Amino acid sequence: MLIKLASAATLNSYVKAVSLASGCASAGTSCLISGWGNTLSSGTNYPDLLQCLNAPILTSAQCSSAYPGEITGNMICVGYMEGGKDSCQGDSGGPVVCNGQLQGIVSWGYGCALRNYPGVYTKACNYNAWISSTVSAN
Repeated sequence: MLIKLASAATLNSYVKAVSLASGCASAGTSCLISGWGNTLSSGTNYPDLLQCLNAPILTSAQCSSAYPGEITGNMICVGYMEGGKDSCQGDSGGPVVCNGQLQGIVSWGYGCALRNYPGVYTKACNYNAWISSTVSAN
């Protein structure tokens, strides 16, 4: 599902469109995850300011090892196996931007920022054709 705004967004230095990826990013690529979700792995704290995290795309092997039998080809893991930094509740649906291109969408994980459980994201590059055709049709 894509959300259609009632009126066009006013683009400025604070509001910008993100480019769809020209291809899928590889493991090790540094990405920016942003959102207003919970900043605590235990307890709750929802910030007033947008939070950002730079984190790498992990290998498929790391992702599958963290979540055996749960990872599909439409998912990527982004983050740190040692834990400590992650997206969390309230960030879902937010962007993962790598080199200025949308590569992921915040989706799920076990807890937040837990060791050996990185965040799992929708692999946005797999949906570029659908996104483009849906936007064109509307």
